[in-house]
Amino acid sequence: MNGPWDVSSDCTPDCAAHALPRVPARVVARRGAVFAHTVRRALTDGTRLADPVRLRRHAAALLDALDIRVEGATALSAGDGPGTLVVANHISWLDILALLAVEPVTLLAKREVGGWPVVGGLARRAGTHFIDRTNPRRLPDSVREVTELLGSGRSVAVFPQATTWCTAEQGAFRRATFQAALDAGAPVRPVTLDFAQHGLPSTVAAFCGEDTFAGSLRRVLAARGLTIRVTAHPALTAADGDLDRRELAALAARAVRGGRPSLSPSTVAATASAGVVVRRASAAAAPVPSVPTPATTVPSVRIPSAPAPAPPHSRLPDTPLRDTPAHV
Repeated sequence: MNGPWDVSSDCTPDCAAHALPRVPARVVARRGAVFAHTVRRALTDGTRLADPVRLRRHAAALLDALDIRVEGATALSAGDGPGTLVVANHISWLDILALLAVEPVTLLAKREVGGWPVVGGLARRAGTHFIDRTNPRRLPDSVREVTELLGSGRSVAVFPQATTWCTAEQGAFRRATFQAALDAGAPVRPVTLDFAQHGLPSTVAAFCGEDTFAGSLRRVLAARGLTIRVTAHPALTAADGDLDRRELAALAARAVRGGRPSLSPSTVAATASAGVVVRRASAAAAPVPSVPTPATTVPSVRIPSAPAPAPPHSRLPDTPLRDTPAHV
């Protein structure tokens, strides 16, 4: 851990496993060569990579080079007005490419991501905003920065789990960035990222613990029929329930898990729910170049009012919590 904001994950590289037999070595070699060429082409764009059209095209091309399909959502932002705070679970370095291939939103990431091979260089050139988790005093500045981006109409994508987990059901949501959405009057779009191999749930793309980028890339190159499903849930707003950021984060986490409980390798427990109505915000569909993305219809949802017991790490107390680094 690098600082008081950091979160440790129970997941390790051992969590990553193929759900199907690996592809032949010749296919791995072909994918590797095409991926390397596509990375070089993207990096040569330099600062022009921040252009939304170019950024989306390059993200889609990188996934295509790896023979990875993107399915599900065709847009992430929730209509006109302020930008949308897009909050997603975090499994892999591929999450970033998948979100950008759907919509070239501004990314908010921990500083360490900037040093990742391939993805780090692309993230820097794409205008990603990095958070220094070793300096808690920077938190108000980071929240204010996101508020200004949202207020200007730019959508921002964050990973509130603050680290990677091997499945969508794990990891509590940190709530600091949700304050930015409240301050800007911006909607929050929960997004679930799931990986599958020919329809079978798969952890092969998980990038957890002490895993290396090279090791993760080798698994991805050898993965048969890998698909990333991007599920955009109804947008949440504070207007219908006078929500605070704690409640907003809890609702977003529950939506991302699809109503499923938060899991750990040894524990299954129910998440907390809040008795408020969630309003659906509109989202305009847009095509994704080079990546198949069939549109999905997102129904309106009413969150049940009966609370369920929560695990110790995500229990919401009856009295407000101070936002110490452990709770942001």
